[in-house]
Amino acid sequence: MSIAYWCVLVAAVLPYLWAVVAKAIRPGYNNRNPRAWAAKSNDYLVQRAHAAHLNAFEAFAPFAAGVVLAQLAGVDAQTVNGLALAFVAFRVLHGLFYVADKPPLRSLAWLGGFACALALIVLAALRAG
Repeated sequence: MSIAYWCVLVAAVLPYLWAVVAKAIRPGYNNRNPRAWAAKSNDYLVQRAHAAHLNAFEAFAPFAAGVVLAQLAGVDAQTVNGLALAFVAFRVLHGLFYVADKPPLRSLAWLGGFACALALIVLAALRAG
């Protein structure tokens, strides 16, 4: 199960990776008011990296809950690890596609990650049922 737990750590760090990307893309980042800086940016790369940052936070909670619930319910560890690895891969691709402005691929990556998180929760519910 430790692979899945490492994946939770990676997923927890991903939002900050995209924030670093947003800040590094263009000069002029202002740490006095970072949210206003991103919100006022007219740079589409900054906006997309910031959106990937926010979306990564949104995706984290259901995934982390799914891993914990699946582990507590006794779902097969290989299944949990596989879904966790797939989730992380989809979420990395999601951020890359977001920054690269590839909306159809971004949406597919989002769907793949969401499906992994849902699968973890459903498997836990079925096992506990």
